[in-house]
Amino acid sequence: MHVENFKIFSDLVESESFSRAAKLNGITQSAVSQQLRAMEKHFNILIVDRSQKQFRLTREGQKLYESAKEILYLYDKLNSELQEMKKVISGTIHISTVYSIGLHELPPYVKVFLAKFPEVNIRVEYRRANMVYEDILTNSIDLGLIAYPQKHKQLEVLPFHDDVLVLVVSPEHPFADRKSVDIQEVAGQKFIGFEPDIPTRKATDAIFKEENIEAEPVMEFDNVETVKRAVEINAGIAILPQTTVVREEAQGLLKILKFKNKTYKRPLALIHRKGRVLTPAIKKLIDLLTSKDLNRLETLENEVANADDSK
Repeated sequence: MHVENFKIFSDLVESESFSRAAKLNGITQSAVSQQLRAMEKHFNILIVDRSQKQFRLTREGQKLYESAKEILYLYDKLNSELQEMKKVISGTIHISTVYSIGLHELPPYVKVFLAKFPEVNIRVEYRRANMVYEDILTNSIDLGLIAYPQKHKQLEVLPFHDDVLVLVVSPEHPFADRKSVDIQEVAGQKFIGFEPDIPTRKATDAIFKEENIEAEPVMEFDNVETVKRAVEINAGIAILPQTTVVREEAQGLLKILKFKNKTYKRPLALIHRKGRVLTPAIKKLIDLLTSKDLNRLETLENEVANADDSK
């Protein structure tokens, strides 16, 4: 029995899906089924209760799963400790995040990190917020980056930083020649929003409720890039994280307006599953992303730039 067998079995139990376990391990569903039957034959037990419509472990299967998790934890812990002893910072880090963070918040950190640790490979997957949580809980991803973090007993939530929500309009909009706007002025405007299940949309709805504003979106989209395109053609206005529209403002495609006497923050956080063994590379990335020193990233970026200039 190999460690890989326990990994596939654990993924199957946690996802309750043969197709998901197959995808996580780069094998076919048939191979997952064969692995399960091989484990049942090896231990001479019935692991899955096949009389049930839903995926359910037998008592022996539950015991095997608990032991498999212990074995995998010890294996990962040993591997991490050996890397630390050799002072090796390498491997692949899988990150799951939403578009607004992955495209506009994460890149400068990744650039600095890879310049310092070129042996590390970072893979970023863009997902809806609910799927980021699922990726972490099923152990298919190392780290997640989300907005408006939700507490969960199986998750470690680490503050990243706070973004600021601003009003975004087309250069052709009547508000375009202004630098700020009262939140009440949003009422009656054509409003472009995110889909209802997206955290930033929920936060916007909460702002409108608090301010007693009626603002039903005329359009709804599932990502920030599409919302921006709709605002660019003056189909309506939108409330977006400021960092996501800096480039468009510089290009003259959009105008950013701050709210008078109001600051609406959008908290961002890093999440990973509690109890997960963190490799040296993951620890270094977490340290960079969660640093309290606001000047640290700028300092590191300067170091990278100077290193590039000296080549």
